[in-house]
Amino acid sequence: MSLFPTKARLAHIVFEHNDKASKNFDLAVLVLILASLIVVILDSEPSLNIKYHREFLILEWVFTIMFAVEYGLRLWLSKKKWGYVFSFYGVVDLLAIIPTFLSLFLANTQFLVVIRGLRLLRVVRILKLGRYMKEAETLKTAMRNSRTKIQLFLGSVMTIVLIMGTVMFIVEGPSNGFTSIGMSMYWAIVTLTTVGFGDITPITPWGKFFASVIMLLGYAIIAVPTGIVTSELTSARFKEDKIREKECKSCNQSGHDKDAAYCKYCGEKL
Repeated sequence: MSLFPTKARLAHIVFEHNDKASKNFDLAVLVLILASLIVVILDSEPSLNIKYHREFLILEWVFTIMFAVEYGLRLWLSKKKWGYVFSFYGVVDLLAIIPTFLSLFLANTQFLVVIRGLRLLRVVRILKLGRYMKEAETLKTAMRNSRTKIQLFLGSVMTIVLIMGTVMFIVEGPSNGFTSIGMSMYWAIVTLTTVGFGDITPITPWGKFFASVIMLLGYAIIAVPTGIVTSELTSARFKEDKIREKECKSCNQSGHDKDAAYCKYCGEKL
């Protein structure tokens, strides 16, 4: 009996999640991802960086080498290698190791390894959260159906920003901080979204009047995209309920589960 698993067994461990070995492998990868993210966060703290810079650097290279080995292993075991390379997880896996090597040429690029956080999406598969994917699909459908409305909404908002920015540039002028239409549009966006940084503020009475108008518009506008998406979510839910209420051709009973394949009353195939 060989001490090392065959290539087929190794591929099963790396890509599947239906036995103890494959689950342990995935969980080990997740622990490494979390540990590497913690190291990056701690390394960004100046006081800790000065004291433990060497240790953080060593740990980061250890993590990077381990992820590089994992990436090479996945590439070697993949039946469709280019399919893996250009897949979502394939791109994320590659981006997880590039920043550390890039830091040899560009300063501070090692902090881009936070991209590894995207690899935590594998937890959906490992913890068997697939049942929630149907809910995510409903939200995705609602967002897709409301795309045109949201685009029109954003176009309207940008028009308001342009007009109000230009008005404020004319009313306030460079002497009050509104040095250009672009700067005035920046102020309009900050005000319209109710963020209110306060780095630029109107001084003149007319400026304050128009600022008050755009503030009130901001509160009114916030509810618009929420209403659009909520409406589409309700519509998607209604369609799902209709599907769930499909009748059995044999006994004409309805009220079946969405994923039901057989009638719960007579047992016939739906």
